[in-house]
Amino acid sequence: MSNTPQIKMRSWLFAPGDSEKKMGKAIASEADIALLDLEDSVVPERKADARKMVADAIASAPDRRRVWVRVNPLSGDWTEGDLDAVIAAGPGGLFLPKAEGGHDVTAFDAMITKREEAAGMAVGSTKVAALVTETAAAMFTTGTYDGAPRLVAMSWGAEDLSSEIGASEQRGPDGEYTHIFEMARSLCLLGAIKAGVTPIETVQPEFRDLAALESRARRVRAQGFRGMLAIHPAQVAPINSAFTPSAEELAHARAIVDAFAANPTAGALQLDGKMIDRPHLALAQRLLAEAGE
Repeated sequence: MSNTPQIKMRSWLFAPGDSEKKMGKAIASEADIALLDLEDSVVPERKADARKMVADAIASAPDRRRVWVRVNPLSGDWTEGDLDAVIAAGPGGLFLPKAEGGHDVTAFDAMITKREEAAGMAVGSTKVAALVTETAAAMFTTGTYDGAPRLVAMSWGAEDLSSEIGASEQRGPDGEYTHIFEMARSLCLLGAIKAGVTPIETVQPEFRDLAALESRARRVRAQGFRGMLAIHPAQVAPINSAFTPSAEELAHARAIVDAFAANPTAGALQLDGKMIDRPHLALAQRLLAEAGE
């Protein structure tokens, strides 16, 4: 993942761009990324004010690398104005909603580059994450993000997709997503891995049920996701916990690496009474790399 910036991406905490109080809380929180929103949480009549508020919040943040902005989608009329307002403030990155393929990120890159140059900034310093399953068309292009400029992460969303397809419910009686939304999650994960960027799980709207949140976060981490979106500060700690390798996991990964280092020609080995092979080694090496070891 050579595009990935040197900053953790376990928890991404949304805050509405027209609320100084909520943006301040997000920036001061333990979230790896404070995600200031100019899209869904800001009504059209408030967008102009929100842009200035977001730019001011970025400029005054102690570490601007972890302050990102969700702009409005390219399909509307607000994106250019969003970029005019926030790029010069120096956010760590931008979140592009309703992306419908790698070509959208390429177009977005050109828009950002023009403003970075005008502001005297290093071209490419503003990273990009994309929401890639929010429309029916987007579902067919999740595998087209290879080489997309600036792209470091991909996430998915259920709310806009359900609205577009006319789905009155997203989850079954057991609380799990129904087939179409599980497919969206899977396509996001596979597309992100194919593109070599970080896959990020979508939000959990039931922000008071922290036990369920952490359980889900641990489950999707086991499936391959590396982080999760949050809508309330209380969700940050369970997410960070779920996406942080335990001491036992790290010790086991080191043991796998050491075992193959001691037997460099082996294709499979026995460790703690279980067979391990080269895919286990690759997983162990990735876990240790992500933990900074």
